[in-house]
This record gives sequence, C-alpha cells and structure tokens, in this order.
Amino acid sequence: MTLASPLICIVDDDLSVRRALGRLITSAGYAVATFGSARDFLTLAPSVRTACLVLDIYLDEMDGFELQARLAADRADIPIIFMTAHDDATTRERIERAGVAGVLGKPFDGERLLEAIRGVVDRGAGA
Repeated sequence: MTLASPLICIVDDDLSVRRALGRLITSAGYAVATFGSARDFLTLAPSVRTACLVLDIYLDEMDGFELQARLAADRADIPIIFMTAHDDATTRERIERAGVAGVLGKPFDGERLLEAIRGVVDRGAGA
C-alpha cells in the first residue's frame, strides 16, 4: 500500500465479512479501513478522503440507507456500493431511490466487488 492508494471503507456488522473483504481489497492494491457500524464510520468520515464506501444495508442502530442519507445531507460526495442479503421488493425499491454506485447481493464473487470498486475509483480519477 502506498500513500497514494485510494481508501476503500467497509461498513458491515459482521467481523468475518469485514476481515475477508479487507484482505481482498488490500490484495488489489487499495488502502482499507473497516467499521462495525455506521456511527463508527461517521467518526472518521470528515477526516479522510474515502474513494468508495462498501456498505451493508442492514446494520444495527443506523442502517445503510440512513448512513447514505446522512452523508448526502452533509454533502459528502462518497460513492457507495451497497451489499445486501435481502433481495425483496421493498429493498430493491429503496436501492433504486438511493442512487448508489452499485449493489451486490450477498453472497457475491470477490471479483465482482473489485470490478465495482475499480469502476468507482476510475470515475473519481477522471479515467
């Protein structure tokens, strides 16, 4: 990892998911920070430039939709890739309204996540 590596933040309440995704994303050359809750992420968000937020939708306390709305209200322009194990009509409708950079249904192939992250990072770099 270099100082110039884009920072990818992961928010998921499952420690094993955070660890696995952290290893995967680090192996692709990105800097990674992981958080067990939306509130934990919000404590760091103002102090770092997050290139992409990989965000579980269903979390304790504040869910992914609430975090996304809070970031939008704060005018934080952080591209979000939602992850969810809940593929129901209500969730799909909320995802469509959220206007996020991508959505992956759990379980998903790691390469699909890396492709989504690359797309977000490349767009952010003007590529």
